[in-house]
Amino acid sequence: MCGIAGAYFWPDGGPLTDRLTKTLAHRGPDGSGRYDHGEVHLGHRRLSIVDLTETGAQPMVKDGLALTYNGELYNAPELRKELEAAGVRFRGTSDTEVLLEAWRKWGTDGLHRLRGMFAFGVFDERSGELVLVRDQLGIKPLFLVRRGKGVAFASELKALAAELGGSLTVDDTALVASLLYYWVPDGRCAFREAEKLPPGSWARFRPNGDVERGTFWSLRQVAEEGAAYEGEFDLNAVIEDSTRKHLIADVPVATFLSGGLDSSYLTALAARERPGISAYTIGFRAEDAKFEAMPDDLMYAKKVAAKFGVDLHEIEIAPQVLDLLPRMTYHLDEPIGDPAAINSYLICTAAREAGVKVMLSGMGADELFAGYRKHLANKIAVRYQRVPGLVRRPVESLVDRLPVATSKRGFRSVRFAKRFLSFAELPEETAFRRSYTMYDQAELAGLLNPDLAGAVDDVITEHADTYHDNALSDFVNRMCLADSRLFLPGLNLAYTDRSSMAASTEVRTPFVDIEVVKAAFRIPGDKKIVKRQGKMALKEAALSILPAEIVHRPKGLFSAPLRAWMSRDLAPLVREVTNEGELVKAGFLRREALQRLVDEDASGQQDRSKHLWHILTLEYWYRGAVSARTP
Repeated sequence: MCGIAGAYFWPDGGPLTDRLTKTLAHRGPDGSGRYDHGEVHLGHRRLSIVDLTETGAQPMVKDGLALTYNGELYNAPELRKELEAAGVRFRGTSDTEVLLEAWRKWGTDGLHRLRGMFAFGVFDERSGELVLVRDQLGIKPLFLVRRGKGVAFASELKALAAELGGSLTVDDTALVASLLYYWVPDGRCAFREAEKLPPGSWARFRPNGDVERGTFWSLRQVAEEGAAYEGEFDLNAVIEDSTRKHLIADVPVATFLSGGLDSSYLTALAARERPGISAYTIGFRAEDAKFEAMPDDLMYAKKVAAKFGVDLHEIEIAPQVLDLLPRMTYHLDEPIGDPAAINSYLICTAAREAGVKVMLSGMGADELFAGYRKHLANKIAVRYQRVPGLVRRPVESLVDRLPVATSKRGFRSVRFAKRFLSFAELPEETAFRRSYTMYDQAELAGLLNPDLAGAVDDVITEHADTYHDNALSDFVNRMCLADSRLFLPGLNLAYTDRSSMAASTEVRTPFVDIEVVKAAFRIPGDKKIVKRQGKMALKEAALSILPAEIVHRPKGLFSAPLRAWMSRDLAPLVREVTNEGELVKAGFLRREALQRLVDEDASGQQDRSKHLWHILTLEYWYRGAVSARTP
């Protein structure tokens, strides 16, 4: 895991590459390098995981090819054997060299053979061409800015913004999208002149200024092929194989262990491969957990650790939120309003201080196997629509009057009920969008400058287009596909990458693996959600190693006690942003509408804590973006 950067046909490309690479130092504290050849300059920061010697150093140059690469290839041993059989001689044991030789032999035609997470740039000295590539599922980021026939690229947007900020303009539509979702979708970028290379794609830049783009892997196609699959397979064996491959490293590996199904499953499999493996879990201040009505996840994590001989480390999340908020906003690159990023950062920081460089995470299982409450809720909503209105209306009136919190505690069941009723009678795609986004269309438009009404329409249309872009007849798998294309890369993988790399730690996601994804979409929706149980196919697989008490426990949350923070630690900041914030001064947000959110949350009638947290992150991000444009 590393940081990559570079410039191609760009004025002062060499010094620019050095500055970009320096900004990425936290991604790779173990080494740095630069390659120059005419108009191409490649930079690299190294986090040594596999082959810790200089034979794994980058940029790697060999026989006319130069490579700067961020990621891990989990099938590198198999590819190495195949290449050696074809006559390739290797200098070291790194997966970087395997990737370079695979590129030499197969080029873009071999990209679908790669199993792992990666973003890389490869330059051919003979043709003068630079090719940029991003992995199938968008686990690893790659940002780029084009200018004339040139391109500058980096693992993180902050590097490009720091150097090119004066020429970059904020994309208002991307910020509107971030308010809707609480993240910026992977198809958009917070700066208009920048872009993210799409997952499963490549871009070839030629010396004459021509650019060729291609796709080597399609999640939609995988899902549609999975729907037509009629064979049988062992899901546990697929996940076990993925976990085993994700443990490949020449440094210590540990796991996240929340005590929930996904992290417990991976930790149990990892412990079988590596007895005595360490795991890290989080706890909260007792008063925060009580106010938020949070389940006792720590109890389950301790049970899993005891059963499988895992060395468990508990990290109490009682952060100095006012200090962490601007720091996390900086590291997250774009406005991302999920406080789980703080949890990830603090866990990875503790692990790194203990000498751990690699962590396994259960990220992705909920998206692929229908594990979120929204999946079940949307199925229930279809049945709810058949209930006579004479029965529904009194229930809705009662729930509307109930408070979500008092001054001393929150009522989670009431929050869920209010959320459910906000989308229960809507059409499928609209209901799905409302089940996990922050506002309905009218609320979002009312919060924003009226001039942004067109941007709201564009964002809503983009969601509908993505949701309907498939030929699946299975309702549950349509939701899983939409989540895997929107929610997973746009939010979960994005914050996991940035927050972990801020702590110079690599997080690997065995569920977000091309073979696991193929298996997930071979499972019909009625095997994923059975009665009122989500993720049933995964639970049945996990029973091969986990006790039923863990497999069928209530779903936990890798989140934070937002309501407690808002009512205590962050209350003064909320008032400041509402009255004197840059977003309000710039006319992006309407002060009256923002004040209404604050009042609704303070009264306990509505839970607006997530909305307000994201507005704080957006405010800090916007301040940084504005200051970057100031000479």
